[in-house]
Amino acid sequence: MNQQSAKLSTPATIVSWIFQVIAAVIMLQTLFFKLTGAPESIYIFTTIGAEPVGRYGSAVAELIAGVLLLWPRFSWAGAGLGIGVMLGAIGAHLGPLGIEIVVDGQSDGGTLFGMAVVTLISCIVVLALRFKQIPFLKKS
Repeated sequence: MNQQSAKLSTPATIVSWIFQVIAAVIMLQTLFFKLTGAPESIYIFTTIGAEPVGRYGSAVAELIAGVLLLWPRFSWAGAGLGIGVMLGAIGAHLGPLGIEIVVDGQSDGGTLFGMAVVTLISCIVVLALRFKQIPFLKKS
């Protein structure tokens, strides 16, 4: 498969970029809270037994995924990494965390869970649209 046949149509490119930006913005905006040790972040990672290594590790993974999503040549990789990270986040919410995070009597109303679902869906759309651009899956 040559580079030309892996090129997306204009509508597909626009749709991909919309979902790339959605996923990247959500993942990149959470970095502040994870890296500054916001109470919600500490609560989440303490509850799942991964504080502080899991908090910092997920921040690094989300930073890499967010940057790759915005780098056209590697957006498929950012989407793949984002899917993995979001499956972990959603699994934690469906397990020990619960859908709603309550810290010091304040509830997020399920916002973090919802953001993880939106990010997962966005990454799936990007990966589906850009699947043929994955270099090691191309036929020579």
